[in-house]
Amino acid sequence: MAEAFIVAAARTAGGKRNGKLSGWHPADLAAQVLNALMDRTGADPALVEDVIMGCVGQAGEQAANIARNAVLSSRLPESVPATSVDRQCGSSQQALHFAAQAVMSGTMDVVIAAGVESMSRVPIGMPITLPAKNNFGFYVSPAMQKRYPGVQFSQFTGGEMLVRKYGLTKDMLDAFAFRSHQNAIAASRAGAFSNEIVPVAVCMNDGTETGEMHTVDEGIRFEASLEGIQGVKLLTEGGALTAASSSQICDGAAGLMVVNERGLKALGVQPLARIHHMSVLGADPVIMLEAPLPATHRALKRAGMSVNDIDLFEVNEAFASVPVSWLKDTGADPDRLNVNGGAIALGHPLGGSGAKLMTTLVHALHSRGKRYGLQTMCEGGGLANVTIIERL
Repeated sequence: MAEAFIVAAARTAGGKRNGKLSGWHPADLAAQVLNALMDRTGADPALVEDVIMGCVGQAGEQAANIARNAVLSSRLPESVPATSVDRQCGSSQQALHFAAQAVMSGTMDVVIAAGVESMSRVPIGMPITLPAKNNFGFYVSPAMQKRYPGVQFSQFTGGEMLVRKYGLTKDMLDAFAFRSHQNAIAASRAGAFSNEIVPVAVCMNDGTETGEMHTVDEGIRFEASLEGIQGVKLLTEGGALTAASSSQICDGAAGLMVVNERGLKALGVQPLARIHHMSVLGADPVIMLEAPLPATHRALKRAGMSVNDIDLFEVNEAFASVPVSWLKDTGADPDRLNVNGGAIALGHPLGGSGAKLMTTLVHALHSRGKRYGLQTMCEGGGLANVTIIERL
């Protein structure tokens, strides 16, 4: 079977809700990343055989196959097809898996995996809440209710369940949140993101264009202090999580070009990384956010590796309780985790985060001269993707 290689990886800097990217239509924002991948590889756009794009809020401006609309908003020709993927927060990590599987099968040679989410323009949960408010039903079916009687599926509840199950404390979560900002601040000031970020024009929610380019993740609190984080009120009475130890609402897009050996020859480029392992696992949908833990153990076993063989980890910081419980369960070296910060500091653009994290992981492996990286993230419904890559 052919192998899958990443030859380009790029992302926009994250935008805060109603911030510097909020004036961008998400199809146009994603198109900026698609164009950047063409620029970085010098590829003939006609060689791209498919675009697979993750997006969670597939409603409004992100409806009607956002992937195809992004292609039609880009420099790619009309002949390039596209499809949209929803595996909740892991949507664009799953897009990467689908792209890799396509080139490994030999049915395609050059595929783009991407993701986009404009949480300013399509608010979180809108595909669920809008139909429900207009009497068009709810996603939980009678059979599902019978299987999980009395359960209200909630990631907030899942985050607190992790706290209790793994013996975590608010102090531990606040300290991790502060660490996320410290790492992101250090990375941003050192220019660690400069090779991965695609500069795009600032465009505010009211359509105002300032003339500046957006190149710094807007969510980073450069003035963050542990005392300030500790002072943020709890999300739920008696809980441990706060807004400061949770991921930030974010607008953003990211993408990766994935090829096989024939694709490498056709493009005439050098690979950045080889995809070493891909898997996905379902777990308890009630606690919901725990799936990355068993998924990581299973992935490492299938890859014939130990946790100590991995040089860098990217575990999405949906809530601080996810990576903290993951560290406690896997025994991974915390100094290898989210070394440039995570979603608590940088933002979590839902369907765009999988490609965003992988973009950061690829570039971090290169800048630090490391070999293996592992990415995983919790996903609605109790799911988790795991991807292991090897820097080339």
